[in-house]
Amino acid sequence: IYLGTKTYQEAWELQKQLFEKRAEGLIEDTLVLVEHAPVYTVGRAGIAATDAHSAAAEHAPTEIKVRKLCSVPVVEVERGGKLTFHGPGQLVGYPIFALPHHDLRRYLRDMERILMSTLAEETMLPARPCPETLLLEPGQLQTGVWVRDHKIASIGIAVKRWVTYHGFALNLRTDLRYFEAVEPCGFQGSIMTTLEREMGADANIE
Repeated sequence: IYLGTKTYQEAWELQKQLFEKRAEGLIEDTLVLVEHAPVYTVGRAGIAATDAHSAAAEHAPTEIKVRKLCSVPVVEVERGGKLTFHGPGQLVGYPIFALPHHDLRRYLRDMERILMSTLAEETMLPARPCPETLLLEPGQLQTGVWVRDHKIASIGIAVKRWVTYHGFALNLRTDLRYFEAVEPCGFQGSIMTTLEREMGADANIE
């Protein structure tokens, strides 16, 4: 399902509806593709870090001001991971899939492989998983797709009753200033890149 441009809340509600139908066996595996208006989302790891500091929790931001751009809302969601950005020029995918193998690590690695192979086939870019030298913690499962030493795609999922929702965000021509205003997934904002920057050409969602 390609939604075009939708608010995060609209796509989130659709995900939850599709999730319930997939969990009940009423629909087949479904991939939702969408582009969002600017929004920051905070996953379970980011929420847990805030909750661990009660003073910080009282002042958790509901929006973040991005210099020379705009104020961007912050939404807490049930996916894994920390804070990241969604916005124009980014292709976001929400797989609503039943996992017969019940293996979350395998599912995450499968998603990485699909993104990497698609990038390699369509653009010839040297896409790969997170380089060992850039792991935030030794032995940590750091998801996402990288081109050289810059991150081009982020992954954050939720799974209930072995049905997946949330998913991936691939930066095509995203304004990187939105990332530079925060620490996306715990990294410095400057670590992020786009298809347009890496190819030196226009990268369209269509």
